[in-house]
Formats: sequence, C-alpha cells, structure tokens
Amino acid sequence: MDNREVILEQALALFSERGYDAVGVQEICEAAGITKPTLYHYFGSKRGLLEAILERSFNELKTRLAAAAYYLGDLPLTLQSIAETHFSFAGEFQTFYRLQLALWFAPQESEGFKAVVIQNRFQYEMIEKVFLDAVPQHGNMRGRHQAYALTFLGMLNTYIGLGLNGFATLDVELAQQAVRQFQYGIYS
Repeated sequence: MDNREVILEQALALFSERGYDAVGVQEICEAAGITKPTLYHYFGSKRGLLEAILERSFNELKTRLAAAAYYLGDLPLTLQSIAETHFSFAGEFQTFYRLQLALWFAPQESEGFKAVVIQNRFQYEMIEKVFLDAVPQHGNMRGRHQAYALTFLGMLNTYIGLGLNGFATLDVELAQQAVRQFQYGIYS
C-alpha cells in the first residue's frame, strides 16, 4: 500500500472513531507513519484529506446507486433495489458510512458538514429522479417528489445507523420491511 492509501485509511479510521474535528494532522501523520509535509503533498490540508476520503467512497456508492435507481416502471422494485444497495454498501464500508452520517449531522457551518454535503447530494438527487419518473404511473406523487426523496433517504440512513450500532441487521428482509413501511404513506 502506498503512502497516499495509508494516509487515507488511517485518517478514515481516526475520523470515524473520534470525529473529524477531534483528530489533528499530527495524529494522522503518526498513525500513518509519515511526516506532515508528506500529508500536505498528497492532500494540501486536513480538509483536502477529508474530501479525498469522501470522494473515493462516495464514487463507489454513486456507481452502485446508478444501477439500483434506474427506474423501469416498477416503483416498489426500484425502492427495494435502492434500499438493498444502501444497506449492502453501509455493511461493507461501515467505517466510512459512520463517518459520513456523523458529518451529515454536524453543525451546518462546520468544515465536515460543508465537505460531506457536496458529496452527499447525489443520493437525494438519484432518489428524487425515481419519484419524478414514477409520476406518470402514480399521479398522486406529483409535486411530492422532493419530500418523498428526503424522507426515503432519511429512513434508510436511520436504519443504517441502527445497523451500524448493532440494533438491526442490514439485510434484504430489513430492506423489504423498510420499503413496505415507506410505501404505506406515499400511495395515499
């Protein structure tokens, strides 16, 4: 593993364990076995390092969600695919997902929130597009797509938080339960 990858992995572990603001550059350097100039060479700053961590992992999630969120006229099936994709990704990349959730709920003016909001927006946009695409089959959704997308993503992240903390198992059955629960409110 090269220095860049070691730095990314060590920083991800530290940020996820203790929070972005609680970890200093020197601590990251010591954990990675490098000097500060090496970190700055690769990332420019602590914020640049965080952005690299977010970009790397969110790019993987974007790839997976692009396939899952492709709407072919079956809303329950598409929502199930999105839920399963989120749960699978969060289970596979638990350290990252815990970090991005923590950053998402950080104060709006914090450096961590500002970094994650840029990367996180695509999740909402992909889900919103599904609801927009479903309007011809489900006319009652017209004008509600934004609220549905935000609510669905929020519900998924709540279940993922429960899973990451050992209160739920992020599996297909939980994804089915979540989608059924969500659908009760959107078809009325």
